Amino acid sequence: MTETVASPASVTHPAPQWPQDRGCPYHPPAAYPRPATGRPLTRVTLWDGSQVWFVSGHAEARALLADPRLSSDRHRPEFPVVMARFGDQRTVDLPLLGVDDPEHNRQRRMLIPRFGLKQIAAMRPRIQQIVDTLIDRMLAGGNRADLVPEFALPVPSMVICELLGVPYADHEFFESRSRVMLNADSLEEIRLAREDVKAYLQRLVDAKRAEPGEGLLDDLIAERLADGHLDREELVMLALILLVAGHETTANMISLGTFTLLQHPDQLAMLRAEPQLVPGAVEELLRYLSIADGMVRVATEDVEVGGETIRAGEGVLIGTSVINRDPAAYQDPDTLDLRRSARHHVAFGYGIHQCLGQNLARVELEIALATLFARIPTLRLAVAPDEVPAKPGGSIQGLFALPVTW
Repeated sequence: MTETVASPASVTHPAPQWPQDRGCPYHPPAAYPRPATGRPLTRVTLWDGSQVWFVSGHAEARALLADPRLSSDRHRPEFPVVMARFGDQRTVDLPLLGVDDPEHNRQRRMLIPRFGLKQIAAMRPRIQQIVDTLIDRMLAGGNRADLVPEFALPVPSMVICELLGVPYADHEFFESRSRVMLNADSLEEIRLAREDVKAYLQRLVDAKRAEPGEGLLDDLIAERLADGHLDREELVMLALILLVAGHETTANMISLGTFTLLQHPDQLAMLRAEPQLVPGAVEELLRYLSIADGMVRVATEDVEVGGETIRAGEGVLIGTSVINRDPAAYQDPDTLDLRRSARHHVAFGYGIHQCLGQNLARVELEIALATLFARIPTLRLAVAPDEVPAKPGGSIQGLFALPVTW
């Protein structure tokens, strides 16, 4: 039986439910608390009736994400189980995402050399080649496509496979299991999918130990596994996190970013006319879409912030989509403005847990979106906007399909 999370003290009024589906794929749910009310910290109700603090203020979120008194350790008994399908989180070791320093710092330092600006910049020609090849295939197939399986998903999937040294020939297997892990409601389905991917990666690691190849996994086997600084189970779980996060998040940003630009033709026209805007446009889309909506922490000590006191043992939910729409941080925040300076958004998190792969994600988005709209200038939706299937709240936000024509 799953434990309930610690509830903020003195709950005297109803709190909105979390998560909720978005009414529009690129806007936060209307019922989520917004910082414009003057309350950057409020409460939300979870699936089991318990409540956690909900952070909607930009300054407050950055302060809390950088505060060592907030823990990411899912093994803590007070750590919020924010959805029923995460009920086994305390039995699963989750490198990077579910650990605190010094363990987090040890794991991150092993990986940082492959995700630095210089290393990612060197990958640009290969990413461009992948993007162009996929667009060639779409154009050769007629004048209609589903952009999710034909473009948005394979771009980051191919890239992360090459970076890790995972055979892309197996992409249908791990992509299908990733969808289950991120979207299924059944705890058992999620557990089985995770075990499938773990077993696959265990076999891959063993094969690479016998016959090394090229990739981050090969480097970790040679540099860390061989000398005992990393064991096989930890390596497999690190690989699982990187493989799943490395393709799912960027794939959703490519498809939802494309949809959003098609729904804002004035902004799209400006982007086409001024390609130098692309890097800044990617930052604005990251802010505007906030697809990873809901970072979770637990307080290990009392923390005062935003006029409230978070007590030790209370859960905290960082509401990314509303934080990135805080009018104290952004003028007219609900408007997409590709000229905006949005670099201080929290779409990649903040503090020690800021996304390791952010440099790679930025490059993939810049190349994918700029090339797509340059090479297919007549790209448009093939169905009405409200017929495009969006993902539910509580998962990585994005689209299940994106039918387009040209």
